[in-house]
Amino acid sequence: MSDANVSRLALLRFLEEVQRRDLERTRRWIAAEEQRETERQRGMQTRPPAPDWLLERGLNAHSAPVYVHVGGCWNAGKRSGGMTREQALRALAEGVPACSHCRPDTELGYVDG
Repeated sequence: MSDANVSRLALLRFLEEVQRRDLERTRRWIAAEEQRETERQRGMQTRPPAPDWLLERGLNAHSAPVYVHVGGCWNAGKRSGGMTREQALRALAEGVPACSHCRPDTELGYVDG
């Protein structure tokens, strides 16, 4: 088909259809992104509060605890779990070292001895 056989109006109608499909696709992408954002916000709102104290475990379930941390310590390892204030004090009293970065012993008012 040569250019002489296709009218300018037909080309513009073709362009319009392509753009309509592009707009529909873009709107689907926007709707999907809005859904993801809504789910992310819902997840953040229902997330339990971060623990005040953390106990970092060793490499396996049978290893002795490695450190006591203040909740949110940047140096707490992935094997850390939340605990109560009383559990943190007990762990320190039993000889689990305090993290040297977040100093949970100072935060807890724990005096060695």
